[in-house]
Amino acid sequence: MTALISIQQLEFAWPGQASLLNIDALTLAPGERLFIKGPSGSGKSTLLGLLAGIHAPAPGALHILGRDLGALPSHRRDRFRADHLGYIFQQFNLLPYLSVVDNVTAALTFSRHKRKRLSDTPEREAARLLTALQLSEALWPLPVHKLSIGQQQRVAAARALIGRPELVIADEPTSALDTDNRAAFMQLLFAECEHAGSGLVFVSHDPGLEPLFSRVVSLSQLNGAKHAEPGL
Repeated sequence: MTALISIQQLEFAWPGQASLLNIDALTLAPGERLFIKGPSGSGKSTLLGLLAGIHAPAPGALHILGRDLGALPSHRRDRFRADHLGYIFQQFNLLPYLSVVDNVTAALTFSRHKRKRLSDTPEREAARLLTALQLSEALWPLPVHKLSIGQQQRVAAARALIGRPELVIADEPTSALDTDNRAAFMQLLFAECEHAGSGLVFVSHDPGLEPLFSRVVSLSQLNGAKHAEPGL
């Protein structure tokens, strides 16, 4: 079976700075749930950016679904991300003046692949995800800038999950949620990943979530780089 993620001798440094990441090897099987932990500045978000094709490794080999992301130009990495990945960004990256539902369905705009994987209309699928995340239907027509931070975080999660992506990447996705909403979020995340057969890479500072995952990795142990850039 082809690994969902395969990393070999991956290195990354920001221009003019010391190496931030130097990872000999890391693999993720299809459907596997991986929890990555590490202190601020250890390069967790940068690693997620590499997995999503936002950054390109140099040097090193990074394969997602058998595709060598480092060999693709940036526009083809963007297309690959739109078709195959769901990304819950730490800063959400929502479109502030679009409605809640339009933000969720926006993930399908540039991906025929994800639209084909829907079992219902985009609007009904968005409604199903938002309901499962306990976001009140009264909020759905509102522009997302009128929502609280915790509510926006749930919209970002629904957007990442729509279209059953093969890989879900989550960067501190529960940081703004209270206990009840965090539990609902984790339940939906795992259920959607299991239903779609999606792999999950999840970064968090919350050690209470670690027992939920089949595998936990400390980036500080995985990473052979001698220096890290604060805040990344």
